[in-house]
Amino acid sequence: MAGSYTKKEFGVGPEEQTLLKDSNGTRIVPAKDCISTSYDTFKIHVQTGTEPVRLSPGWEGTGRPDDELNFKGVTMDQADLELNPAKDRLNIVFCIMVLHGIGMLMPWNMFITAKHYFVNYKLSKEYTGMKTDYATNFLPYLEFAAQTPNLLFNWLNVFIQLGGNLTTRIVWGIFIQVLIFVCTVILAMTNSSGWPGVFFWITILSVIILNIANGIYQNSVFGMVAKLPGRYTGAVILGTNISGTFTAIINFLAQYMAPNTRTAAIYYFITALFVLLACFDTYFALPINRFYRYSELLYQKGVNKRQLENNARGNTDRPPYWKIFKQCFPQCFNTFFVFFVTLSLFPAVQSDIRRSDPNFIVPLDYYVNVMCFLTFNITALIGSSLAPLIQWPSEKYLMIPVVLRVLYIPLFLLCNYQPSSDIERVLPVYINNDWVYFVIAVTMGLSSGYFSSLSMMYGPRMVDSQYTATAGMFGAASLITGICAGILFSMIMPSLVQNLSFGLA
Repeated sequence: MAGSYTKKEFGVGPEEQTLLKDSNGTRIVPAKDCISTSYDTFKIHVQTGTEPVRLSPGWEGTGRPDDELNFKGVTMDQADLELNPAKDRLNIVFCIMVLHGIGMLMPWNMFITAKHYFVNYKLSKEYTGMKTDYATNFLPYLEFAAQTPNLLFNWLNVFIQLGGNLTTRIVWGIFIQVLIFVCTVILAMTNSSGWPGVFFWITILSVIILNIANGIYQNSVFGMVAKLPGRYTGAVILGTNISGTFTAIINFLAQYMAPNTRTAAIYYFITALFVLLACFDTYFALPINRFYRYSELLYQKGVNKRQLENNARGNTDRPPYWKIFKQCFPQCFNTFFVFFVTLSLFPAVQSDIRRSDPNFIVPLDYYVNVMCFLTFNITALIGSSLAPLIQWPSEKYLMIPVVLRVLYIPLFLLCNYQPSSDIERVLPVYINNDWVYFVIAVTMGLSSGYFSSLSMMYGPRMVDSQYTATAGMFGAASLITGICAGILFSMIMPSLVQNLSFGLA
């Protein structure tokens, strides 16, 4: 209660409330005949008749919760972060998220890029002394073994938080992947020429376990980064696009520097160990960073506020998954469709497009490496780098260019796509200019990196703040679903050029 106060001597009756005591031993109590109804203005009258002093509202007048007013659960660090908002100095957190993006796709890229090691060395007739179907069917088995558990556990991890909180899932996910790569290095050192079948199935089992752990790790990283500003989700996507280029460069350097295939494979897989260990270390370094703690504090305050509101309304703590999915569905679809179109063409179709001009600037021996792998990975990297800087179109209209990307499928099929010498192409080759094909490949890679980053950044914005982690997990599951669907659809591309002419012949 605000009011006017007069200075009285000690010994006044107990019904008067003591508020202040001055230096002369007197106290200030509320005057009975001068009560004000104003909350934000106090008048202190002294016997000398000086001007009243105006006081600011009390701390309890800010409307904060009782626990916060009593400083319950508030540490000095949190108070300091509140008073001095932190910034991502030197973009350290951004770089850590890029590193986790590299680590997320490292297992997939490592095994796919090591085709020469598995097919032409470990499972080859020259090494084993026998002709088997293991080398012929290695890549189809590998893709199925890698993506099926990844898809399954990404979706399960949205609804059932396997292994506990984010920290537990990320730590165990990385640890299991490290163990699998250690086993892979040991297998590379071991002479398996007498048991190619056992080696094949151990490798497939390793890939299954690896991608189960990686699926949980991927999903948890997107849940973690959803607590940060949108550009950090773009940093993870940027890392996933760097991963392919990084893996291809490491594979080339290992083959160039090593004296034989066996040694090259050992160097190659040990590199994956270093990357995963770096992801492990940097994750535990994040709580040391002021900006990361500040972002988590803001996120947690939003969650606590929502929980108080839900408790007041009698709601449960379980996230409303269907509501969250409906809100972020447009961006989940965008993420799915971007990767569906991309994986339908890269690398299955793009790696089988042959050079049309014998005098083209890129030599025949390097044509696929340059025009397919190098071109796509570099352009996707550039596209992801642009997303945090330029965010256009908005969430509402992003679906339009994403859906239009489906036109890349017939465009690539109309290029000089020759899937196999056993397949007779019926569909005419209408794009037989290598430069035109190069422009198409560049725009496909740029749009893949850019639109995938935008959709993953937009997803958590579509839901309430306390559900951003769940929305991030939905986005990660949509990403893996798009990859799996694209890989499956790419298997029918040879049949399309063999049996369809689209009326153009």
